[in-house]
This record gives sequence, structure tokens and C-alpha cells, in this order.
Amino acid sequence: MTQARPAPELPDTEVLLETQHLRLVRRGTWQYVERRNVHGVVVVIPMTRHDELVLVEQYRIPVAAHVIELCAGLADIIDGQPEPLETAARRELLEETGYQADRLEHLFAGPPSPGISNEILTFYYAPDVERVAAGGGTDADEDIHVHTVPLASIENWLQQQTVLGKEIDPRVYVAVYVARHRKTNRVP
Repeated sequence: MTQARPAPELPDTEVLLETQHLRLVRRGTWQYVERRNVHGVVVVIPMTRHDELVLVEQYRIPVAAHVIELCAGLADIIDGQPEPLETAARRELLEETGYQADRLEHLFAGPPSPGISNEILTFYYAPDVERVAAGGGTDADEDIHVHTVPLASIENWLQQQTVLGKEIDPRVYVAVYVARHRKTNRVP
């Protein structure tokens, strides 16, 4: 068994730039971004009773393209108290997609881009979601389109979206893997 290597001693953090939502920091020679007033980031893999994966699409300015994504969002710090991650996952699922989950299963957590950000994503699987609202987001700058795609034909659908010039967030492929794994190992 391989032992974990100890973390190196790091110099103090120097704040280089701070905005309303982000902070650019330096530790030694390494520069990276931190989110402000956020407890974590949640990602939801919602599946309907009919084996459809619920995805969202929105225009993302940093990549100048429409992006097909999973429902995701921030767990805020409100009045100094961290919003529970599962609460944030349920809120984001309803706001972005209009779907609601009776239960969420915590899957795993990890850094999506550890060379540039200190974010840790926490993934939840939401089986048998039901649509209870329109979705589409609640912020004025959100223009979210909801897609419900049969798992059996999702590769073809994603390829069609790529041909149309849309970007596919790689987490969608993680969701396909998880959904198929959950389906084949489902307890009756």
C-alpha cells in the first residue's frame, strides 16, 4: 500500500485581487482563484423514472458558446453560516431544471481544476426526479434551457449538440457513466 505524501509547507496566502465573487491569490509562486462567500459547489445527476438524464444548456461567456451541462451551483454562506451541501443541491435542481428529488445520494467530491482553483465539487445522484416547475434559473442573467434526454440515445444526442457548435461539459460524461452504473446495479 502506498502512503500518502505529506503536503509541503506553504507560504502565507497573498491576496492579489478581490472582487465581489472572486479572489485571486498567490502562495509562493502559485497563483489561483478562490470563490468568496461560498461553502462549496454542488453538481446533481438527475434521472427521471423513464431513464432520462436531465441536462441544462446555457450560454457561457468565458468560452463564448452554449454549453450542455449538469445542474450545478454554489452552496452559499448566509449570515456566516454555511448552507448544507444537500440543501444547495436540491435548491439548484429545482431552480435550474424545475425538477424535484425525493432523495439525493451523495456520490463523491473532488477538485475539477486544481491547478487554477481551490473549488471542490460534490456530486449527488437524484433518481426518479419529477418536474414540478418550469426551471430555467432564478437570476436575471440566467437563460437556462432544460433538456431531458433518454439515456439509451444520449451519445447520439450529445454528438448532435456538438455538431450544432455547442460545448459539452465533461461532467456530463461522468453523469452518463454513473447513471448507467446505477441502472445496471439497481436493487429491485
